[in-house]
Amino acid sequence: MSNILLNVNGIEVIYNHVILVLKGVSLQVKEGAVVALLGGNGAGKTTTLRAVSNLLAGERGEVTKGSIELRGERIEKLSTSAMVDRGVIQVMEGRHCFAHLSIEENLMTGAYTRKDGKAAVAETLEKVYNYFPRLKTRRGSQAAYTSGGEQQMCAIGRALMANPKMVLLDEPSMGLAPQIVEEVFEIVKDLNSKEGTTFFLAEQNTNMALRYADYGYILENGRVVMDGEAKALRENEDVKEFYLGMGGGDRKSFKDVKSYKRRKRWLA
Repeated sequence: MSNILLNVNGIEVIYNHVILVLKGVSLQVKEGAVVALLGGNGAGKTTTLRAVSNLLAGERGEVTKGSIELRGERIEKLSTSAMVDRGVIQVMEGRHCFAHLSIEENLMTGAYTRKDGKAAVAETLEKVYNYFPRLKTRRGSQAAYTSGGEQQMCAIGRALMANPKMVLLDEPSMGLAPQIVEEVFEIVKDLNSKEGTTFFLAEQNTNMALRYADYGYILENGRVVMDGEAKALRENEDVKEFYLGMGGGDRKSFKDVKSYKRRKRWLA
């Protein structure tokens, strides 16, 4: 049996019937892996995640070409709740918590689709508190009065309450202090290795994402311009130069870097 959990094959996404955002994006996520989708602002990362979780319709977007398969089943036409039933949960960008609810009430909203009884839900809640001890301390606090890091942990914890097979994480590091970002990524890695949860995450912080991911795809202007094992991408000269800020000089884009190097070789 193939261990490919998610297979995105040549998808195009159009917003408002006119704006082409994704242009033939193909990628795969293996069962039990942490896969990072990298690229700058506006590269198409969030759109890709929303195409997978079927949240595009709310943004007046649709997949107009290509296919998306979860364990071999076409999923483009499924509802968001049908995706949740199949174990796919998205954690939106920007730490969406219910501000007026307590941390624990927020977490419990993640379990409302569960059909395996109160004891199993209580067990998951305890597990979430083990991974996020900070949430346990703040369990009675209103989410509005917790820190950005705690809200991000709450959003991830709420996703875990649904017992997901795959979590789609959109920009988990956004607006967080570096040590909190590290803490969040450590927990992701922990959940991945101990619980076997698959993570597909969109992240602008390339350096951090490639430290924790198994595999990475780099998106630019709605196209995949490069992909590979995270370790290989970390050591790739072009990636270092353009995405990890280790090269001199400004480049407009990764494509420019590649064509510039090709020209340089050709002229030599």
